[in-house]
Amino acid sequence: MRKVNHFGIPTSKVQPDEVYNEGWKLHLTDFNKSPNKIEFLRFEPGSCLHELIQNVAHIAYEVDSLEEELKGAHVLLEPVVCSESLTIAFIEEEGIPLELMEFKHS
Repeated sequence: MRKVNHFGIPTSKVQPDEVYNEGWKLHLTDFNKSPNKIEFLRFEPGSCLHELIQNVAHIAYEVDSLEEELKGAHVLLEPVVCSESLTIAFIEEEGIPLELMEFKHS
């Protein structure tokens, strides 16, 4: 079952309190600090992330199993371990990117 977690919006404008991901050449904001659960993403030229992720807003869902969600899906970004408790991946559905977030609860 999918549960909405946040919305990601690509932007070219510098946002307050951005953090930088050097590997992805990406500046992003913390959606947990947004009253509307919005994550702004500002990409630098040469980012390795899929063009759709860089240019189209995404919906992020919490999922029970990334493995199950990725079966037969059009994968834009293979699973990436972000922390001990979070692994993410991106897929495309209905022409937009979806971020899938699997949390491991201890």
